[in-house]
Amino acid sequence: MPLEPLTAISPIDGRYRSVASELTEHFSEFGLIRARLLVETEYLIALSGAGVVRTLSAEETTILRQIPHISTEEAQEVKKIEKETNHDVKAIEYYIKKKLEGGSMGDISEWVHFGLTSEDINSVAYGVMLRGALQAVMIPDVEKIVASLGFAIDKHAATPMLARTHGQPASPTTFGKEMRVFEARLMRQLEQLKSRSVLVKFAGATGNYNAHHVALPDVDWTAFAQKFIADLNIGYKITLELNPITTQIEPHDTLAEMFDNMRRINTILIDFSQDMWRYISDGWVVQKVTEGEVGSSAMPHKVNPIDFENAEGNLGVANALFEHFSRKLPISRLQRDLSDSTVLRSTGAAFAHTLIAYRSLLKGFGKISVNEQAMLEALQAHPEVLAEAIQTILRASGAEMPYEKLKELTRGKEIMLDDLHTFIDGLNVGDDIKKRLKDLRPENYIGLAKEIAKS
Repeated sequence: MPLEPLTAISPIDGRYRSVASELTEHFSEFGLIRARLLVETEYLIALSGAGVVRTLSAEETTILRQIPHISTEEAQEVKKIEKETNHDVKAIEYYIKKKLEGGSMGDISEWVHFGLTSEDINSVAYGVMLRGALQAVMIPDVEKIVASLGFAIDKHAATPMLARTHGQPASPTTFGKEMRVFEARLMRQLEQLKSRSVLVKFAGATGNYNAHHVALPDVDWTAFAQKFIADLNIGYKITLELNPITTQIEPHDTLAEMFDNMRRINTILIDFSQDMWRYISDGWVVQKVTEGEVGSSAMPHKVNPIDFENAEGNLGVANALFEHFSRKLPISRLQRDLSDSTVLRSTGAAFAHTLIAYRSLLKGFGKISVNEQAMLEALQAHPEVLAEAIQTILRASGAEMPYEKLKELTRGKEIMLDDLHTFIDGLNVGDDIKKRLKDLRPENYIGLAKEIAKS
């Protein structure tokens, strides 16, 4: 059976293929082959630039830099070599050497992969893939979510809303302020993500430049490696950074930090998705009806909050993977074992589920509006939330035991605004205080919520 969206086992390559396809060039096997070719060819160019290999002509440099831009058919040639070698990185080396045979660079073909181990190529290649996906796809989508929250904040900074703590009616807030909380949380994590660098290694079999040094002891290989990695950062905001102290592998601590950062962003968005689900359930947020869509196979009236539910589910799957990566990748037996290799190949799945969730949230944002009247009515139905305001004003006025009196009047009871006014009339306080208390309404008891929303 041919592989296509309908026959794919993973929903990433099946149901959600069109949503996650932007990550293909970064996390597919094809993308990994291209990244490895990039590292190997740039290394050969760098050896020439450092005087280790003869000077390359401008035309030869251009030819080398064209090698990573392969087609899927050319990538299949790499896979054919891999079947023979049973080694994916050696297949990359042999593919490049084959490209150089018979041309002007045949004399330097043995400098391909000089002194390196597979992890030198893989470490940098995965760094290239991760930063590319973050900079081109993931960060822009988080920024779009933040922008959508910003629009809601601007529009509804002063829209009063019943708050709930422990699921119970609580002191009022505004819809914009609640959105501001999520915006602030996301912005903090986003700034951390943007400022991250990915540590990579490029120091040979066990991280000591053994082969490099024994062959060419006069070359400063540490300085060479630092410059090589630095040059790969040109044009990128998220950078690669040489880790000078490694075993055969870079210990992956910065990858764990990055995945934890992604997991925190996703956790915030799970929290957001669940709150939006509840607002929709309460009728405070209304979804637009899309012509032709069906909400339920049995109940014609339903408009389900599927975008926020889809986001919640995919974020959960992504976080399960990110959490495993963070626990697994920093651990390796002695100088290295291969258990990290198969795990790293799955990083694309975590990013794909995350991207599917982000796109679902953005789609959901585009289909909702705030029912200000429903919010107001729900708030006005709970005048007991003014008990906090009344007892606090009374305490400031020197009244005796105001908290206890309000507790007796309101706790666990349904009361009306008139009940509060009757209570106020019976207080032994001045008329100015009574007027101030009677002027209170749930909808105007929002404190500094508007100001906080716009801060």
